[in-house]
Amino acid sequence: MVVTHSGQDLTMEWLQWKGNPEKAKIVLISGDEEYRSEETLVQLAKILNVNHGFNCTVLFAQNPNCPGIVNPNYQNNIPGLVALADADLMIILTRFRALPDMQMRYIDDYLKSGKPVLGMRTATHAFKYDTSTIKSSFAHYGNYYKENNVWQGGFGKLILGEKWVAHHGAHGQQSTLGIVPKTTRDHPVFKSIMPGSIWGATDVYAIRLPMVDDAVPLLLGQVTERNGPYDKLDPFFGMRPSDSKLGSIVKRKNEQGDTVSID
Repeated sequence: MVVTHSGQDLTMEWLQWKGNPEKAKIVLISGDEEYRSEETLVQLAKILNVNHGFNCTVLFAQNPNCPGIVNPNYQNNIPGLVALADADLMIILTRFRALPDMQMRYIDDYLKSGKPVLGMRTATHAFKYDTSTIKSSFAHYGNYYKENNVWQGGFGKLILGEKWVAHHGAHGQQSTLGIVPKTTRDHPVFKSIMPGSIWGATDVYAIRLPMVDDAVPLLLGQVTERNGPYDKLDPFFGMRPSDSKLGSIVKRKNEQGDTVSID
């Protein structure tokens, strides 16, 4: 993101792709330390722009002292959120961010507008505020536990339908095969998708049942692992498309420390 051509500004704090003026404006917000959202969302924006003509803006976590340098480990700054003011869709893939009020206000205003949100992966725990050290008007966006409060469970639970519960599969050891239920096979999102062709190199997240009343699960995740014992020296153990043995029930602890069985 550093522009090195002589005579130009050396920093670009976000990336934009202009598309068809009649098409929607999409803002993609990255900021996590595990799943390379700063790379994934750039590629997604290119697909949406080049193939479909959408106007896309991708935002990145960065240290304000080094503007234009992507730094997923810096949790307190994502410049450019003003782009949400006239956005038609927000796509968010952040993890444990504690953004200042002036930035969170754009997210809050967008959500209150009733426009759509697409949360990916760690967006179930997109925000986290240590209230002992950070004074924020938006601390309720984190894991919020006050009884009888609409924000209990934070952004993940209220906006996306679930907060982080547990890993579905052994984290860093297993991958996931996407299973399309019979009830959703005719959904437009699966057009041209062949059965058995959806695979991810990591485990996915568990959810609790029952789901919210209007939730429609389009795709289910099945744990896959490699035949044979776990090899701690192989960083890709269970994380290749060829690792198709279905995993067994695993036990994990949720964020409250309770042991949960995940099938």
